[in-house]
Amino acid sequence: MIRKPDTPTPAAPSRAITKEDVARAAGVSHITVSRVINTPEKVSPATRARVEALITSMGYIPNLLAGGLASRRTRIVAAIVPTISHSIFAESVRGLSEALSQRGYQLLLGQTDYSEEAETGLVEAFIGRRVDGLVLTGVQHSARTLQRLKAAGIPVVETWDLCEQPIDMLAGFDNHAAGRAMGDYLYGKGYRRMAFVGGDDPRGMARLAGLREALRAHGASEPAHVRIQMNSFLQAGRDAIGRLLELHPAIDAAFFSNDVMAAGAALECARRGVAVPGRIALAGFANLEIAREVLPALTTVQISAHQIGLTAADMLLTRFDGGEVAQTTCDLGYSILERDST
Repeated sequence: MIRKPDTPTPAAPSRAITKEDVARAAGVSHITVSRVINTPEKVSPATRARVEALITSMGYIPNLLAGGLASRRTRIVAAIVPTISHSIFAESVRGLSEALSQRGYQLLLGQTDYSEEAETGLVEAFIGRRVDGLVLTGVQHSARTLQRLKAAGIPVVETWDLCEQPIDMLAGFDNHAAGRAMGDYLYGKGYRRMAFVGGDDPRGMARLAGLREALRAHGASEPAHVRIQMNSFLQAGRDAIGRLLELHPAIDAAFFSNDVMAAGAALECARRGVAVPGRIALAGFANLEIAREVLPALTTVQISAHQIGLTAADMLLTRFDGGEVAQTTCDLGYSILERDST
């Protein structure tokens, strides 16, 4: 490339500020700087204030990986969720992040798009970056993922489900029982021909199995199952209710695997002039904000999504501190929240 004479030559990037630079400026050892960063309670207030001020003014960023190699601690936790495109997992991530940040831990986030293979890749990548702990969504994982986690030997919390033998720790609720509870509720309201709308993810299938069990116990007909792609929840809900109304005109209630899909269905019903719940009742899952704001407001399975994140963080922090988690499996429960859509 030919540079014009009047074009200034870009300056070479300056080197990164090091721990030793901060130590020299503060008149302390580099070990003292490390203590200010990692164990500030071990440094006198005056020295700590002086070093922290210089860290800020000089723009020093600690090399967390180098520190982790020496102490086996990076103060980084990774969470893996199926999707970040919608709010269904956002509250759990928020609770997790809030609790961890208060203790000086940073959160890395990975998205699987409901793929076990993608989860395996993320687990391997995060372990390779020496995270201190992992938070996973669900309790079904590939054999390779389980092998990697066992070899890593770091604390793991599975969330959003329950099982008898978790990998390590577990904070969630019983999806099968929640599906059955919704089936019992809808049957009790007088609905007899129901449908379930969701993908083929394990938690959604558990909710469908619970719904089927409830209807079978009541002697009601088998629910129709409308499968959707788990990548565009609002539009998927619109499309699904259209298919239900056309292919299953006798259906009088639809249970959606999450509130966003149910909200999409409510919007489509309004567009078509279909009365909810007069013509068809709609119910969702998770009690997201959209369930309260859409018209009519959605009946839903209420879960403690934020508390799931807080509980997972508390479990990890207890282990990081060398303590024992009193209850390694925490069932946070669910409830049916009735609103105008049913």
